[in-house]
Amino acid sequence: MSESWRTRLERVVFNLYPAYLGTGGRVTHIEADWSEVRVRLPLSWRTRNVVGTIFGGSLYSAVDPFYMMMLMRRLDDSYVVWDKAASIRFHKPAEETLYATFELPDAEVSAVEDELADRDSVDREYEVELVDDEGVVHAVVEKTVHVSTDETKRA
Repeated sequence: MSESWRTRLERVVFNLYPAYLGTGGRVTHIEADWSEVRVRLPLSWRTRNVVGTIFGGSLYSAVDPFYMMMLMRRLDDSYVVWDKAASIRFHKPAEETLYATFELPDAEVSAVEDELADRDSVDREYEVELVDDEGVVHAVVEKTVHVSTDETKRA
């Protein structure tokens, strides 16, 4: 599968959205069904910290919204989806462009739906790595996403 005209447009709009534009990150690909999103985060004057590496805030904010957004797109409107918690672990200073690939396979979406058949809400944990061109991990972000069938049960 590849990008559709709709996800291509969503990618362009997302990259121009001021809150995301300020992160220094760029969405480079959104699968037509939102099962995969790819992000690029270059080292630039906007993302560089005082020691010349990518600022930790840029690392986190460039990858922050995607698992929540992917679940929102992949589940129907009867579900309420919210970010609940996050953490970042730094492994190596980033002195070059980093990349993140978010994957939300059909089996995970089905698992969320199945779990919510018996419960009002569920928390799911996801992890994304920020890697360089050689695949070396520089940081790992863990996200907890809350999904509910009842709008009053937000995270």
